[in-house]
Amino acid sequence: MANDNHLFSVTCYNVTMQKQDYYNEFFEKGQQKINFSFFELHLPDDDPVYSLKKVMEELDFSGLLACCSDKGRTGYNPIMLYAVVTYANMRGVRAVDRIVELCERDLAFIWLTKGQKPKRDAFYDFKSKKLTGEVLDELNYQFLRRLKREGLITLKELFIDGTKIEANANRYTFVWRGSINYHLAGLLDTIDTLYAKYNTLLHENGYGPKYDLGDAQMFLIEGMEKVRRVIDENRKRKLTKHKKLSNNTVIEIDNCSPLEILKLQKNLVRIAEGEGISFVHSKGKQKSEIQKLYEELEECGNRLMGYKECFEIMGKDRNSYSKTDLEATFMRMKEDHMLNGQLKPAYNVQIAVENYFIIHGYVSNDRTDYNTLIPVLEKHRKAFGETLEEVTADSGYCSEKNLLYLKQNGIASYIKLQDHEKRKTCAYKEDISKYYNMTTRVFEDEHYYLCHDGRELRYIRTESKEQDGYTQTWEVYGCTDCSGCEHKARCLYKYDAEKNSDRNKVMKINEQWEALKEASNANIQSEKGILKRQIRSIQTEGHFGDIKENENFRRFNYRSSEKVYKEFMLYAMGRNINKYHRFLHHEIEKFTGKAGQKTA
Repeated sequence: MANDNHLFSVTCYNVTMQKQDYYNEFFEKGQQKINFSFFELHLPDDDPVYSLKKVMEELDFSGLLACCSDKGRTGYNPIMLYAVVTYANMRGVRAVDRIVELCERDLAFIWLTKGQKPKRDAFYDFKSKKLTGEVLDELNYQFLRRLKREGLITLKELFIDGTKIEANANRYTFVWRGSINYHLAGLLDTIDTLYAKYNTLLHENGYGPKYDLGDAQMFLIEGMEKVRRVIDENRKRKLTKHKKLSNNTVIEIDNCSPLEILKLQKNLVRIAEGEGISFVHSKGKQKSEIQKLYEELEECGNRLMGYKECFEIMGKDRNSYSKTDLEATFMRMKEDHMLNGQLKPAYNVQIAVENYFIIHGYVSNDRTDYNTLIPVLEKHRKAFGETLEEVTADSGYCSEKNLLYLKQNGIASYIKLQDHEKRKTCAYKEDISKYYNMTTRVFEDEHYYLCHDGRELRYIRTESKEQDGYTQTWEVYGCTDCSGCEHKARCLYKYDAEKNSDRNKVMKINEQWEALKEASNANIQSEKGILKRQIRSIQTEGHFGDIKENENFRRFNYRSSEKVYKEFMLYAMGRNINKYHRFLHHEIEKFTGKAGQKTA
């Protein structure tokens, strides 16, 4: 038995030694055939990094180099850092820590850096100080001019759309204009009470004549009357369980200077010194009336300064901001993490596209798209001159200001109207209360309308309203006598036969706005307009679908509009070069549309 065990042990030992010899021999032979030197490895011939190299060879980096100082330590080459950051965005990588890791492990990144290993501080310094938004735009425009020479784009038409991307800010750090207005109204009531208390102190003790002090006059703030009316109305609505009204009146708080409160505090200090009254701050000591009033005024002045700062940050164009990103506005997002309509801090990102390429990017904190169209078109005009001929966008950009801008600059409008779907219904065509379903007549150069009952609606007056720096004008038409008309219930808005029996028909018409809408509507209803709307939905919305769903770009990594814009433009330029790479390798072709296919 012992001999058998010995033989079994010897056999296992021999088998183990044979395997070890085999593997050792394999590795010795393998090392002779395989050279693991980095310089003998190569990238695939169709790697996008070669397309990036081809693009960068023709770019002028003088603008970027001008932002770099030649003093002190040399550091890393800014052109190399730009190439690395751009290629990372081509790969969908935006986080600096991930870029640093790829520079140490990924062959394409090592090839771009020539074996250097820049750390996160180098990238943060480059992206925050050296790489500006103007430099990014200029590099992108150089690339777009190359695409125009190669026939991939014309720069004569733009397809525009926008989306909301969450800001890098905490979700519950909101500051609302309505809330500030509510608390400001209460603060002003408190200050008014303190002013009355101050005046009483002067009169009862004779401090006014003694120290040559006058009565305190409460300051007035424009817009507070409307705020107080809304507050009173909301208190009534709370009792009846109705929806609250928004209280977003813009307050001119410059008129309520905290310096007035500070002046009263100095007067109180002067009185206390003259009367020999000292201010105490230790426990167990009784404060004088003058000190109590002084501290109450100081607290109100600090609160007033805080509200004034909030209004300055918010400006007149928005009603909210985040405490952790002051330039982010709270917007209603499609991604609702609480499923209750929760608002989140976000930026409104706009893109102008042609043939899949992002021509322009624009980042705004405006919740709507009305005010974003003209800035994008101005960027195009400054970059490429008067080359733009056609603009296609959805109904979110349809406004009188935008359509008038397009007309004045000779740009054809293919913007979908807000009532595009409603115009197709029978109710729209048969609504006798609207001017477009009435007959128009001209008598002695006077334009007037005939209603469904054949009565005349003549010009009464002109009204105007200014909003966002643009003035809209309405012509008011009215009927002198609607008595006995059997169509009043259909013609007059919310007509009550008992209460409004003497009411006559009055309508407001913005004739310029209506003419612009009809011209744009004629364009989008044409065969060319249908094709353009089809291309817009495929290219712009396709970009956002790819960005959000496939690339998972739903939240920015940086704060402030400037850094957010640079982050998005780097990402857009990475997408552009990827598209160019696919064009070069014939993976995609120029989109020409599908003839005969209808669109919404």
